[in-house]
Amino acid sequence: MVHSGERFFVAMDVHDHVVELRPVGEIDIATVTAFRAALWAAPARPVLRVDLSGVRLLSAAGVRALVATHLRVRSRGGELVLTDPDPVVARVLRVTGLHRVVPVRCTGSTQSLPDLPGRPRELVACAA
Repeated sequence: MVHSGERFFVAMDVHDHVVELRPVGEIDIATVTAFRAALWAAPARPVLRVDLSGVRLLSAAGVRALVATHLRVRSRGGELVLTDPDPVVARVLRVTGLHRVVPVRCTGSTQSLPDLPGRPRELVACAA
């Protein structure tokens, strides 16, 4: 399934235990409605994975959509996982603190974001 627009589109793959969304473009006030619609259209599975490697800009509206999705998925007993953020997007996740609430994974490398006792989890951009 694909939701599309001129500046932005989202591809969706549905598997037995995971739904993967791959947004491409900029997530800002002009495109957040399409992004939110794609997040809400995802069928219930234990994991909703959002691959952020194709997102070059994540605005406050996009962060709010991710927080609302996290709460919605968690209320159903599932987990929202963000993967492979671009350096600009990783900075937004770090500055907003969202990386401390929603797991962020770098699938293309062995880099992980562990929780260490006494030290907050830090987010670095995933290697391209």
